[in-house]
Amino acid sequence: MTNTSLQSIRNFSIIAHIDHGKSTLADRLIQACGALTQREMHEQVLDNMELERERGITIKAQTVRLQYKAKDGKIYILNLMDTPGHVDFAYEVSRSLAACEGSLLVVDASQGVEAQTLANVYQAIDANHEIVPVLNKVDLPAADVEKVKAQIEEIIGIPADDAVEVSAKTGLNIEAVLEALVTRLPPPKGDVDAPLQALLVDSWYDSYLGVIILVRVKEGSIKKGTRLRMMSNGRTYIVEQVGVFTPHMQEVESLGAGELGFINAAIKTVADCHIGDTITDDRRPAAEPLPGFKPSIPVVWCGLYPMDADDFEKLRESLGKLRLNDASFHYEPETSAALGFGFRCGFLGLLHLEIIQERLSREFNLDLIATAPSVVYHLYRTRGDMEELHNPADMPDPSLIERIEEPWIKASIMVPDEYLGAVLGLCTERRGQQVDLTYVGSRAMVVYRLPLNEVVFDFYDRLKSATRGYASFDYQMDGYAESDLVKISILVNQEPVDALSFVAHRSVAESRGRAICAKLKELIPRQLFKVAIQAAIGGRVIARETLGALSKDVTAKCYGGDISRKRKLLEKQKEGKKRMRQFGKVEIPQSAFLAALKIDR
Repeated sequence: MTNTSLQSIRNFSIIAHIDHGKSTLADRLIQACGALTQREMHEQVLDNMELERERGITIKAQTVRLQYKAKDGKIYILNLMDTPGHVDFAYEVSRSLAACEGSLLVVDASQGVEAQTLANVYQAIDANHEIVPVLNKVDLPAADVEKVKAQIEEIIGIPADDAVEVSAKTGLNIEAVLEALVTRLPPPKGDVDAPLQALLVDSWYDSYLGVIILVRVKEGSIKKGTRLRMMSNGRTYIVEQVGVFTPHMQEVESLGAGELGFINAAIKTVADCHIGDTITDDRRPAAEPLPGFKPSIPVVWCGLYPMDADDFEKLRESLGKLRLNDASFHYEPETSAALGFGFRCGFLGLLHLEIIQERLSREFNLDLIATAPSVVYHLYRTRGDMEELHNPADMPDPSLIERIEEPWIKASIMVPDEYLGAVLGLCTERRGQQVDLTYVGSRAMVVYRLPLNEVVFDFYDRLKSATRGYASFDYQMDGYAESDLVKISILVNQEPVDALSFVAHRSVAESRGRAICAKLKELIPRQLFKVAIQAAIGGRVIARETLGALSKDVTAKCYGGDISRKRKLLEKQKEGKKRMRQFGKVEIPQSAFLAALKIDR
């Protein structure tokens, strides 16, 4: 490829809030460029994961190369990246933006600018992107194009006069989007003759080919037979296959500066691929690596254990393969008295946790037990050192702790005026501190500081319920602050169940403990003896429920006769139950472990 043909390349991503039509717009662009035949076309063609189709959300950013003949007669190569909209997958978005020069900002013409629209557009501005606003769903009766244009200018601060008005569902005005791409977005910069510098954007494991890498070539070129070097660890590989997605995998001779594509270099070990790494030519290396991505910081941790202890190694391998495909997911081995060997896993949010669990179950056929999720606390000991607490079961004796700090977030919530009271009530209930309240037309934008511990469980669900689904929510981390936190242990039949222990603020400890005990009473099957379910802070029991014994009618065989005979049988049963209570083991079903999340608080 010569430098002149760089002018005919456009690398762009599609960013938007959830459900504003990113994937549908991507479908129409693929159709308009003739990348797939009518027979091959189906809805959300880039959402190729079964989970994405079921839930109707994008989880993984996907890439596709399109050819478009513009009105000026030139043929352009368009590299499109469709990105997720949910706050838990913001890391996927940041990686996609680093590989592009411009973005299509899709805004629903009936819903307007939402919280995640803002978060994603600010990421694009930070990445120095040229942004083209696209108003989608203009065919809906509720669409208000002028009002939404005014919102884009007022809230985001970018001109929206020339925003492209489309309907991705019907295909209205898709040609105008393609023209805007080639006329308003800049071509990539780069020199095909310079030493190779390629950014490792994504990677995944293929059971036939091994590790496949998605790269954005910044300088130089890659072709079959090139000996590559990973700049982070110095490992070298020989390229066996170079190609692009159209959206099918298609081999090409080479990838030059400014292009996006995949390479296969028979990489067997998953750990050798670091997302954000720079790939260079081993014989003619680049002087310095490209700036990679900021490492993602997990905010929610949870233990994952195999149901069958023999599956531990299979779980380790599966987590390694998933980590390759999802760099925002972290894991480390741990053991539990109740559950045996497993892994402590870090996620960017509860949806992220749910998706990883589902993928382990479907793609790797694993049956797992998950412990209650918790956030990372900073624990300062009396001897002066600080440690990060990922697992509530590891919390030391309170006499050894000087103070505990919990993570806080800055949440932006956009909500129609009539639901504002419900939102303020919910945030106050969750120990929130109001920072700002502004209006854009009839919609309020509330900014709150909230403890992350109060948000990770069911805050999003409660917010959606309180506002009938009209509120949108986005957050970023906002440091740590000291708090009066206590560890609540759950005891079943006098034995602590470490997998169910959790950390809570002292003011809500009693109500949470009572709620968990009541829930466990419903979920634990009845035994032949009474079972005490208790919540305790240290040695002080704060809540208790008693699970009644299953009673067997031992006097059924007595027909009439002396009452003392019945009494003797009942006494014998009583003695037996007393002994069982001392030595009896209570099996807790998996649903009880998940009950800790589902409490209506």
